[in-house]
Amino acid sequence: MTRIALVHALTHSQAPINEAMERLWPDAMRMNLLDDSLSADLARSGRLDEAMTARFIALTDYAVSTGAQGILFTCSAFGPCIEAAARKHAHMPVLKPNEAMIDEAVGLQARIGGAIGLVSSFPPTLASMPAEFPAGITLHTALAEGGLEALNRGDAAAHDELTAAAAESLAARGCTLIALAQFSMARAAPRVAARTGLPVMTTVDSAVRKLRAGIR
Repeated sequence: MTRIALVHALTHSQAPINEAMERLWPDAMRMNLLDDSLSADLARSGRLDEAMTARFIALTDYAVSTGAQGILFTCSAFGPCIEAAARKHAHMPVLKPNEAMIDEAVGLQARIGGAIGLVSSFPPTLASMPAEFPAGITLHTALAEGGLEALNRGDAAAHDELTAAAAESLAARGCTLIALAQFSMARAAPRVAARTGLPVMTTVDSAVRKLRAGIR
């Protein structure tokens, strides 16, 4: 049986990806690793430094030591740290949470034109993730301010509304599709689609598809 490690920096990322794994790859054996101090420390420091990179490499090393054949990180603010871990374990898939969605969003934009609207509820994501899009892509961003805090206090409806409002502001700026940057935001996709009338991309399903395709 294929063993997959899911590594989380936010508690809210666990349910969406586990649901997608159950639906799209039910025969995979999942292990969930949570270190929510990663996101808290990044929010305080605002820096992806060598110490943070070392923590991601340590988490990856541990997952590999348990027999994991693929690793998916589920927090989108740590791209350079995940890339460093992936370089060390280049023999196996070690994926950033958003790379598959970015590929799909860029492909859709090439067909329909216009700009991609990227929504996040975690400010550091908007500092790191835009650089992961290819050069020449028209990308606008918006922060669903207060959305993550709403989830933290158990108010999922407020989270979804704040996410939809941020997406609506991007639609008003001419975006033709919306990309939700975090696994924790996938639950808001129906509300975003209803409010904007635009295609909405989430990270969870595309990540599972790419991870499964990379396992030989």
